Amino acid sequence: MNTAPRPTAATTPSGVRHATAGRDTRQAYVALDLGTARTRSLSSGGFAIADRPSAVGSASAVGSASAVGSASAAGSGPDGTSAQVRPIRHGMVADPGACLRLVHLVLRDAQLSGAWPLERVLTGVPVAATASDRRALSTAVSEAAGCEATLVEAPLAAAVGAGLDIADPRPYLLLDVGAGIVEAVAVRGGVVVDAAALQLSATTGTGLLPYAMEGVVDMTAALLRRLPEHLRPAARENGLTVTGGGAQQEQLLQRLRAVLRIPVSATPEPQHATIRGLTRLCLQPALAGRVTAQGR
Repeated sequence: MNTAPRPTAATTPSGVRHATAGRDTRQAYVALDLGTARTRSLSSGGFAIADRPSAVGSASAVGSASAVGSASAAGSGPDGTSAQVRPIRHGMVADPGACLRLVHLVLRDAQLSGAWPLERVLTGVPVAATASDRRALSTAVSEAAGCEATLVEAPLAAAVGAGLDIADPRPYLLLDVGAGIVEAVAVRGGVVVDAAALQLSATTGTGLLPYAMEGVVDMTAALLRRLPEHLRPAARENGLTVTGGGAQQEQLLQRLRAVLRIPVSATPEPQHATIRGLTRLCLQPALAGRVTAQGR
């Protein structure tokens, strides 16, 4: 676990209105959440969140499958064993070529749903991502989509998906617990005003390991202490919203409440908060323009 610098089943997306129901019908878009373990997407022509592992066959395995003309061989080595590559590490692009293949697979759903050619793609990116990380992600997504990719800081998108009023001048605290990276942010006036991140080297099916949990709690407490004194009362009153798959770990929520002594709650379907927020931003271009102007 390292401290990072700041800078297939489909599920019904609760609270998401589809473009086909309003004036955005002609706007073909895709919301894309590329996570370390899972990749989630929703297109303007779709009716449910597509959820798949963030893994693709290795380039050699894919090439071998093409050579023999067998679709079933894709993702397997010459001996029939799995040759899977995970292109996203700590929420950022670790293998650009594999990332491009992953995005191509994801966008196939958009083509099937009729959302093509695309006019808009919104993609989540960690606050901790460097300029180089952001370029790698933007390049892979825009090349596969055939249009410009707009990056939104993932915790900010998660805040939108959680129903927080991100334009409020009072600060909100949000903790986004992913499989490879955990980010704690303070959101005020539509921007992330402070953030901290922990990169995770390992997680389990039941949530954060004990040492990682303590690191996350300490990081979040430090974020609260760093807020200007005049803003802390409002932040405490608003409490901490927890998103991401790790938000389902009750032990983490209890530990946060005990240490922070503020209201702590996980948003409904926390693993889908980011993709819900990205979809809402696709449907609200004015708000999207406001929140995507930072960090570019």
